Amino acid sequence: MIERTVRVTVNGRRVEKTVEVRKTLADFLRDDLDLTGTHLGCEHGVCGACTVIVDGAAVRSCLLFAAQMDGHEIETVEGLANGETLDPLQEAFREHHGLQCGFCTPGFLMTLTCLLRECPNPSDAQVREAISGNLCRCTGYRNIVTAALTAARSRAASARP
Repeated sequence: MIERTVRVTVNGRRVEKTVEVRKTLADFLRDDLDLTGTHLGCEHGVCGACTVIVDGAAVRSCLLFAAQMDGHEIETVEGLANGETLDPLQEAFREHHGLQCGFCTPGFLMTLTCLLRECPNPSDAQVREAISGNLCRCTGYRNIVTAALTAARSRAASARP
């Protein structure tokens, strides 16, 4: 077994761990850091359930190795809320029933977090394009799109002086 020490920042916290070089980022987050919000669905990068943010970009954590992350900044769904206060996107998902079983929700939230950072006022079509790589088996995408658009408006309103 070959191991490597990685130093990463996860949700604003510096972490140093020794990992097997073949361990995926998803398994590292779940098993080594107890951040179980990152879900594993297909393990082929297709379903989007394992989406996290690395250096500002939404990525499939099942396709990356933890050893590749040395020196990088990682954000997971656990980092969205501020203590007990939900992020506006999480609040909008709750308000607009943008989830059902919740399995795919973390991946949607991380994908949409990236979209809203890059495009603070997205159109319906832009939201749909952004989430086209995230699969949900329990619900339609209408409520997810509505939640994303609501969160965008909420963020814009709170940014005004």
